[in-house]
Amino acid sequence: MSHEQLENEETIPFFPDQFMREFRVVIGIVVIAVVIGILGMINPVGLEDPADPFNTPAHVKPEWYFLGLYQLLKFVPKTTGVLIPIIGVVILAIWPFLDRKKETSLKPTKIRALVVAIGMIILIALTIWGGVS
Repeated sequence: MSHEQLENEETIPFFPDQFMREFRVVIGIVVIAVVIGILGMINPVGLEDPADPFNTPAHVKPEWYFLGLYQLLKFVPKTTGVLIPIIGVVILAIWPFLDRKKETSLKPTKIRALVVAIGMIILIALTIWGGVS
């Protein structure tokens, strides 16, 4: 493209148009952070009872996002319960490097979707079960 063609096209200059738009976003984020900080100083959350190492609660539960793994640890040996999530994450991390061929049919895609759906259903079921038990 020649210089004349670029001048004839409608373009939006970076400065001041784009710069000012981004500047407004940054100012908005800073204002929100300052407002949240001021609200935190005006109405601070009080401290709870100090921790007592000799008084453990009867039933300790992890946060909701660990309940599925916590429930899995109840049914399988400790080593297996630790290795299953690690192997799953490693497989998900290296999958794009192993599967580089172009797909021509939808069958492999449907199989992958089915495997992912079954895995998600199992994880959601374990999480709900861990929350109820």
